Amino acid sequence: MVDVSGFRNAMSRLGGAVSVITTDGPAGRFGFTASAVCSVTDSPPTLLVCMNRASSSNAHFKHNGVLCVNVLSADLKDISGVFANRELGSDQRFSSTAWTSLESGSPVMEEALVNFDCRIAQVHEVGSHSIFYCEVLRIKEGSAEEGLVYFNRAYHKLCDVSKALS
Repeated sequence: MVDVSGFRNAMSRLGGAVSVITTDGPAGRFGFTASAVCSVTDSPPTLLVCMNRASSSNAHFKHNGVLCVNVLSADLKDISGVFANRELGSDQRFSSTAWTSLESGSPVMEEALVNFDCRIAQVHEVGSHSIFYCEVLRIKEGSAEEGLVYFNRAYHKLCDVSKALS
């Protein structure tokens, strides 16, 4: 069996886009920072979002049944820290940038690289995490050109090399 520390060290070498996952509805407005987001299928368009079951907002996401994946651009690195800070309340987190909403009613970060407005279609509990399977209702693309990834326990900018070389 692989030990937890060895697994975490190995996973730090698997880079992932940084997103702020938000929800709003009867259970209230909540958000958290995640790098465990990926596509599942394009027919129907579906994303997978992982959230720690011990998170104080886990039940609220489940109750609301909707979420938005706000993919951060490199310029929004500080917002990642705001939504990862467990000492800040929901109002403090959401006051850090401008928001709107789309079909689901979940908060949509206006400056995000791209927003995936979703309905939570299924939830599976695996070990310490809830896996949300999210049917994409709407997509809003931003104008930023540099992405933000988390790799080897640090943030890194991603840019389109073909544009940089031209």
